[in-house]
Amino acid sequence: MVQFLLISADKLHRRQKGSGTAFVASSLWWCLCALAVNPLFVPVALARPRAKSAEPAMVPELELTGGRKLLYKGSISSQKQVRGGSFWGRLLDVVAGEPDYHDLITPYDVVTDSRGRILVTDPGAGGIDIFDFARHKFKFISREKDKDGLASPQCVAVDAADNIYVTDSYSGKIFVFDANGKFRRVIGSLKGGEGYFKRPTGIAVDSKAQRIYVTDTLRHKIFVLDMEGHILQDFGHRGTGPGEFNYPTELRLEGKDLLVVDAMNFRVQVLDRAGNFEYMVGSRGDASGQMFRPKGIGMDSEGHLYVVEGLSDTVQVFDRQGRLLYYFGQPGTGFGEFQLPTGLFIDREDYVYVVDSYDRRVEVFQYFGVER
Repeated sequence: MVQFLLISADKLHRRQKGSGTAFVASSLWWCLCALAVNPLFVPVALARPRAKSAEPAMVPELELTGGRKLLYKGSISSQKQVRGGSFWGRLLDVVAGEPDYHDLITPYDVVTDSRGRILVTDPGAGGIDIFDFARHKFKFISREKDKDGLASPQCVAVDAADNIYVTDSYSGKIFVFDANGKFRRVIGSLKGGEGYFKRPTGIAVDSKAQRIYVTDTLRHKIFVLDMEGHILQDFGHRGTGPGEFNYPTELRLEGKDLLVVDAMNFRVQVLDRAGNFEYMVGSRGDASGQMFRPKGIGMDSEGHLYVVEGLSDTVQVFDRQGRLLYYFGQPGTGFGEFQLPTGLFIDREDYVYVVDSYDRRVEVFQYFGVER
């Protein structure tokens, strides 16, 4: 019976060469008939070769001191990964071909919101990808490149209501979208269309205090804004001393701490929210514990500071005394490897998201601290 159906479908294909739509509809009908006879039937004449999984057969695990460990969980690179889909939807994909999915092009920064969605800025695509695995949904948000268009999205943050704040390093502005991706307003747009900031990069939002923190890399300082975008204060200036910066980039708010990547001083500074210096980690060099191209930063539940090192394609982990605890990653395209890593984010469950920019993906790890 199955052989008969496949032969019949082939004959139908020859008769329907001039009508692709009719062929798809008729082929789907034959597949449904075959499934009624044999639930395990696979339409071999129509199916595409199954791609090999890029995930590892054995999940790597990094054993650390005191019973701690870091576990690799997987990677995110395409809209296709969030699609759940019904049986009939998958069958239609087999017959008619899969739709075009949105893939990451040059991802840069990552953050998660209260809904568990994963937001990734993609300057190459000119927008922000929102991966919602729990609800099998995907959304790409952007804005036309008019005088207030989103040209080069850099870093991203969310507030308590999951509103989305994105710095645009090219236009010198901050774009604000609501939780559904609808454009709300732009911060820093001046008359004539130019932006107030010379090069805004890192951004963090303190919803409780109603404050927005933004690094202006070319001004070597951090601006503090209210939620409407009015500048309340700024701190920092160019220099090499504590509280001084040389091209600061990424920001993170962690508890009472403000983490700042002081890129061309080859270090990370930790300040309080008023801009007062607390401590720093790193120094110039390419040895373990040193930095040459620091990028994304984050802090886990035990207060360990994570710093992406773009030169060695690793993530280094420090304690509050600036001592290197361990590092993970190496150059490559395999699982747990990086090529030009950039952004990093750690959520409340100690999931560690690392943007592997050149490999066009976000790799996901989970840190397990000391059991209490």
